[in-house]
Amino acid sequence: MTGVAAGMISEADMSKLLRSEEMTLVQIFLSQEASYNCIRELGELGAVQFADLNEGVNAFSRNYVSEIRRSEEMERRLRFFAGEIEREKLPVPADYKVPQAPNPKDLIDLEATLEQLEGETRQINANQEALLRNFYELKELKHVLNSASTFFQEGAAIQQEGLKERLTPKYDEEAGGNISRHLSFLCGVINRSKIPVFERVLWRASRGKALLRHMEIEEPLKDPATEEEISKSTFIVYFQGEQLKMRVKKICEGLGATTYPCKEDWEERRQTEAEVDKRLEELTSILNETKNHRFRMLNTVVSSINSWIIQVRKVKAIWYTMNKFKKTETGLLHAEGWCPKLQLNEVDRALKRGAQSAGSEVAPILNTVTTRRTPPTYHRTNKLTKGYQAIIDAYGVASYQEINPAIFTIITFPFLFGIMFGDIGHGFIMFLAGLYLVLKEGYFTKRLKSYEEIFLMMFHGRYIIMMNGLFAVYAGFLYNDIFSLSINIFGSSWQPTNYTRYEKNSSHYINPDAIYGLDPIGDEYNGDPYLFGIDPFWNLAENKLTFVNSYKMKLAVILGLTQMTFGLILSFFNYKFKGKTLNIYCTFLPQMIFLQCLIGYLVFMIFFKWFACDATTDQPSLLICLINMFLKFAGEIDEGMQLYPMQRYIQAALVVVAVICVPWMFVAKPIIEHMYPRVRQASYAPIPQNYQQFDNEGDDEEEEGEEDHGMMDVMVHQGIETIEFTLGCISNTASYLRLWALSLAHAELSEVLWSMVMQAGLGMDINKYVNPILIIVTFSFWAVLTVAILIVMEGLSAFLHALRLHWVEFQNKFYEGEGHLFAPFSFERMLNGADDE
Repeated sequence: MTGVAAGMISEADMSKLLRSEEMTLVQIFLSQEASYNCIRELGELGAVQFADLNEGVNAFSRNYVSEIRRSEEMERRLRFFAGEIEREKLPVPADYKVPQAPNPKDLIDLEATLEQLEGETRQINANQEALLRNFYELKELKHVLNSASTFFQEGAAIQQEGLKERLTPKYDEEAGGNISRHLSFLCGVINRSKIPVFERVLWRASRGKALLRHMEIEEPLKDPATEEEISKSTFIVYFQGEQLKMRVKKICEGLGATTYPCKEDWEERRQTEAEVDKRLEELTSILNETKNHRFRMLNTVVSSINSWIIQVRKVKAIWYTMNKFKKTETGLLHAEGWCPKLQLNEVDRALKRGAQSAGSEVAPILNTVTTRRTPPTYHRTNKLTKGYQAIIDAYGVASYQEINPAIFTIITFPFLFGIMFGDIGHGFIMFLAGLYLVLKEGYFTKRLKSYEEIFLMMFHGRYIIMMNGLFAVYAGFLYNDIFSLSINIFGSSWQPTNYTRYEKNSSHYINPDAIYGLDPIGDEYNGDPYLFGIDPFWNLAENKLTFVNSYKMKLAVILGLTQMTFGLILSFFNYKFKGKTLNIYCTFLPQMIFLQCLIGYLVFMIFFKWFACDATTDQPSLLICLINMFLKFAGEIDEGMQLYPMQRYIQAALVVVAVICVPWMFVAKPIIEHMYPRVRQASYAPIPQNYQQFDNEGDDEEEEGEEDHGMMDVMVHQGIETIEFTLGCISNTASYLRLWALSLAHAELSEVLWSMVMQAGLGMDINKYVNPILIIVTFSFWAVLTVAILIVMEGLSAFLHALRLHWVEFQNKFYEGEGHLFAPFSFERMLNGADDE
């Protein structure tokens, strides 16, 4: 009994691991006084995805619109405080405890606190702006007074040179008729960039009868509202007549110039300047006190602003969620949503805690209902599996309780990446980069908002980077490749006749100038294969590329067949779980037989050739053998193409079986479904055992969407699937050859980089002083190119190709990907940005 129970538990646990969580539809009835507290508890738990029961109701006509507006008003005030804090460049503490959503009473206090602080802050800002405006106006006046002496000396020079006669005739209609011979003037300050415009407008308006002089203010002034620095200049305009004076004033107003009174008498100007200095001192003191008061107030806000922002966001999310509920005739709130079956008890306890904290006498009601609506897909993830699950979801969210490929992708994805990226050195560098991000994830998590998108992408995929690097190291040992070099760990099995040793010891030093054509027929090979991976002596062979190409190409085909076969096996378990027995016999079985008759036979010939043939026997081309299976059906085997006895008959039988599988896939299912309608209903409208038809809102609409699949529809569907699979067997297998191509490209690029950069630089011998510098420069250049090209660019290329192999070649054998994600009402998801609503 114990053994049987243990077996049952392990099978159940395995099912939970391979498939999404079992979901159930729940109905919740809450009293209005306890609804806020209950939904707050559910938000902290994050286990219920609520359905909107008011889809036809306008957003502005729902029950809690006013509460949402109050929350948005609090958000606006908090954004105002955040802008003020950023303006003052005050440090906001990064470490803070995430608070819970406030109680309704605390919410009222928080709203009043924010309103009071905003009013005080705006009042301080208005006072400070008025004080700053007075302060900068006094400074401008001081600069005008300081520039007046220079301006008046120029005015005296104008009168001495007789320019006054040119400027003012005895009678001027524009100046107002008869005028005195005394020059009037107007002083002020204007933006330096507007000086040229000011001169042109003034000249045209006065017809050359006004004279402008200006002087730059070396000290930059500030705008009282924005506190941005502005470059200004003092000016003085000489003119005669009241009418011209009015024109000059209007021009100054139009260009934003500020005019100030200024006396010609030096003593009066000195007294005015003394008064200005005194007022500046007083304003400086008052401004400092105002800034200190504002600084102290903002400091009180800084310590709590992050907590307030989180609290307000939680409150708004609660009201937004409650707007999805319906009011019943009894005054209760009715809610519906999906919940994982394993968390039903937790949801019930959370509702009871909420009702108890609200002091409600009406206990919340939690009912589970059965329905034909498709439940959402929910996969529990951790730090390791989260990245791989995101890769699968990017292709398509798994249908409800179909096998989740992410579990297998954790191993197969980095393995295929490593096959294409195989290098011990490059893989170890990538592994160290991923390991660093993993070890420092706590440090980076607290500062995610301050990083760029590219780094965030790498950080979220830190476990993928680490696993890819680890498997690349494994593949590097398999290829015996480290920065395009080989390492001799177990001792080479080759002893060429022209082999030269520098020293006879266990390391087997090899002459780097020697190139060998390794021939296993002679006495050079001792017959004992290298213990793991490729023999290091192949790195010096002139026929290395031929050998390695053949090895990697066959390996790619074997891995491709293995993964595609595994995908078909997973489709069998999907059909079995959903009760689609007809699909097992009419889809899975012929597909598996067809694949094995063609590609499986090719892999069989690869292994047979490895085990049965050696260098002394004729080695037929496997590709030609596969082509002749169809072109020379049941014909005589060409000379040199015979692998084993009875080959022609076995190949003919395989071709016949493969051809039979095509109509089997095409017509068997439509005919059976046409003859037995019940089989058709079970095939296209499967109802899981845990879900039965229930008269619930929304079910009718979904049932109406189900189409009646006639025989012709099924035949068209099966025809498309048959053509896609039969052609895909060849194209998908050829697609796996990218494993060989990218591995070859990576190895060749690494070899070119080593020989043309590192080896060429180390071969230079100038003198003992220059050589160390050359080595450092060469190594730095080689290291930068290695990281930039071979690790970053080649790593991205291998990642994308591994992604394609999983999405297209592997997942299309069994994966539907027609589900929708489980998006529960969760404060954690909301704060992490996962919930767009």
